Amino acid sequence: MKIALASDHAGYEYKQRLMVLLEARGHEVVDFGTDSTESVDYPKFIRPAAEAVAAGEAERGIVLGGSGNGEAMSANRVKGARCALVWSEETARLSREHNDANMISIGERLLPWDLVESMVDIWLQTPFEGGRHAARTARRRTTRRASARGKRSTRGHGPLGYRARHVGHRPALRWRRGRRRRRRRCR
Repeated sequence: MKIALASDHAGYEYKQRLMVLLEARGHEVVDFGTDSTESVDYPKFIRPAAEAVAAGEAERGIVLGGSGNGEAMSANRVKGARCALVWSEETARLSREHNDANMISIGERLLPWDLVESMVDIWLQTPFEGGRHAARTARRRTTRRASARGKRSTRGHGPLGYRARHVGHRPALRWRRGRRRRRRRCR
């Protein structure tokens, strides 16, 4: 299996150990960085790994950080990446069985190495259960946020949004002028 690995400075030590472990077990590992324990910004390394998994260049991905939270959030911004934050053997198993996670995020500062090793083994060996979970997973894949579609929020600008009130949409401008007149009469 081809596995993408990425980490920030706080997850570097476990990433190096995982590389050796996975290669010893016959997996092909693609390292997306970082290359030291010097402080770095994790999106620079996590996003390319998530994009590789989403594009099918790697079957699975493992990202590591201090807590794993930011790395999971960063990976999940990529369409097609389904990254689960795992902290126990049970969460690793359920992330595959119920959610079909193609990536996991691990916090080096919070977990001992022997637990990380067993979580990764369980996650790699667990198949997606399908059934009742398949419908949810499919629905999650088709759901898109308004920000992902490029739409602006209309909050505070009426149902037609900012452009309608300020760029020359006639009905909205008439309503706005009428409201000003009413306010002047009330004073």
